[in-house]
Amino acid sequence: METELEHILTNYNKAAMISYIAAHPDSFNELIEYAISDKQPYSWRASWLLWSCMQKNDQRLHSYINQLIDAIPSKNDEQQRELFIILQKMELNEKSEGILFNICANVWEKIHKKPSVRFNAFKLITKIAKRYPELSNEIEHLIQEQYLDSLSPGVRKSILQMSNSLIKKID
Repeated sequence: METELEHILTNYNKAAMISYIAAHPDSFNELIEYAISDKQPYSWRASWLLWSCMQKNDQRLHSYINQLIDAIPSKNDEQQRELFIILQKMELNEKSEGILFNICANVWEKIHKKPSVRFNAFKLITKIAKRYPELSNEIEHLIQEQYLDSLSPGVRKSILQMSNSLIKKID
């Protein structure tokens, strides 16, 4: 039997979903649980909705940070992308950043993955690398031609701009 939130996630447009979550704040934790679960089609929709319903560094998500990060490797491309977007909006501790950096680098290096997933992984890589200048060598490795070939010219240009400004800052 479909729950009320499951019905909302599959039958409403995004604006109506956001309104529902705003009107039912008790459903926010349920939304997080779906976002980290493997209950499709609800899971990727929940993670897609979550980043539109949260605030920057949302306190309601802090106790779920490790679960969000740990969930990424086992998710499909669409859900990974949405989890990356959620985590881009959060402030993480050093340990979480280290784990997330490695996950993002692994996703980035998989050139068969959807460009939007890889792009959002790279955005997190650069966000983390800004705090840790010693990662500049990693960034230089990650922008080798083999990782850029499968990207569109626009995405490629964005990646190079992000990495070049970061590498220049570090040098």
